[in-house]
Amino acid sequence: MQLLRQYAALPERFSTPLQNRPFRAPAIIALNEPLATELGMSPEWLKSPAGLSLLSHGLRPDSFPPVAMAYAGHQFGHFVPSLGDGRAMLVGEIVDTHGKLRDLHLKGSGPTPFSRRGDGRAALGPVLREYVVSEAMAALGIPTTRALAALTTGEDVLRETLMPGGVIARVASSHVRVGTFQYFAARGDQEALRVLVDHVIERLYPELADSPNRALALLKAVVELQARLVAQWMLVGFIHGVMNTDNMSIAGETIDFGPCAFLDAYDPGKVFSFIDQNGRYAYGQQPDMALWNLGRLAETLLPCIDKDTDSAVKMATEALTGFDDIFGEAYLAGWRQKLGLATEQKADTTLISRLLTLMHRDEADFTLTFRQLCSVVQTGDTSGLLALFKDQTTVAVWLQDWQTRLKAEDISAEDRAQAMRAVNPRIIPRNHQIEAVISAAVGGNYEPFHRLTEALSHPFDDADDGFDQPPAQHERVQNTFCGT
Repeated sequence: MQLLRQYAALPERFSTPLQNRPFRAPAIIALNEPLATELGMSPEWLKSPAGLSLLSHGLRPDSFPPVAMAYAGHQFGHFVPSLGDGRAMLVGEIVDTHGKLRDLHLKGSGPTPFSRRGDGRAALGPVLREYVVSEAMAALGIPTTRALAALTTGEDVLRETLMPGGVIARVASSHVRVGTFQYFAARGDQEALRVLVDHVIERLYPELADSPNRALALLKAVVELQARLVAQWMLVGFIHGVMNTDNMSIAGETIDFGPCAFLDAYDPGKVFSFIDQNGRYAYGQQPDMALWNLGRLAETLLPCIDKDTDSAVKMATEALTGFDDIFGEAYLAGWRQKLGLATEQKADTTLISRLLTLMHRDEADFTLTFRQLCSVVQTGDTSGLLALFKDQTTVAVWLQDWQTRLKAEDISAEDRAQAMRAVNPRIIPRNHQIEAVISAAVGGNYEPFHRLTEALSHPFDDADDGFDQPPAQHERVQNTFCGT
């Protein structure tokens, strides 16, 4: 294993070297051995004292210091010119077994110059939440940061009460964010912006290296990836919860799993995050918020796109207008797949909209509805689906129209059901289950955490493990918290 220092080698204003601060008694709760192997890292070495030092507080074998990355960001619409890694560090980059360069990043590793009077630590609960949800997203086939390890620190952190501390070691294609560009734009540092554009293209988009307008090409590439990413979120009922510009990755990956959650009952206005009192980042708002964030990225790139501001604005605006078409195409194609439609008809949008309206009105469970549709195709039995709705008569009418639409395609029931089961998961990380495993772990019992993460690694497989069950009334989670 060789740890590189590509980002740390950029000009010093991009990051700040950190001193290693060992924890009292770090211990691994979960080590993602398949991911470690993919990274070319020996799982056995990671369990050794040297590996534990790397995973808990970033002590590299070559003794080079980890760094805290500088960035800014719009937080709930309000611009903060200096944020940065306040409780995190970039340990370095690793070339994985596919030849791809990936960041190794720790969260909860201690204070940095960006900590803003915080302690730089993380509570165990949010560490486990990020581990569970990020790995579930990966298993669902959604671009995401990955969890390499979750650790306890042997030290308590003070939040509402004293809680056990934790660290998550995570892996990403890059931890450069929209807010990284905003940091330098806010300072009028055009040289740094050009360095950052070059770095990102070399690292993530080498196919753009010979583009006549590199900054514009980069903007278009990020717009496309983000549009497709948010469409994938919507299709599994994922709510990021805190889509600030400092939480939007330039690599097009889901990043920073704070007060995130998945829908139980379908509701486009659903918000779980306790701090999102006005619903800015509600489930149905996510496409608009992604485009808003991309608009802030475009603003930072204007000087790099063209010296003439009017010309730069025109080109950037044209790039942004591509978002709706890309998102709409991916979104509609995804719904067709979920409903087992292999061809396109204009009336499909109405068929999809009618189902979602019924689901919202009757508070039908999002994941179970589509999984039950798979069973309807395979067995013809509609009872399981109808049981999810209050007004079964209206849903039965929709079912007849849907089944009529399916007959327009020459596909066997078995093949269609198999295709639908490949895109409609049986299980997602349900909020009440995550809270249950966190509660058990805080009490010292990690077995429920391991059972849940194992089940979520095969989200499309049938199993009788109970993880597909929605919460009972008393189990419903109303609010999620960042909490780290």
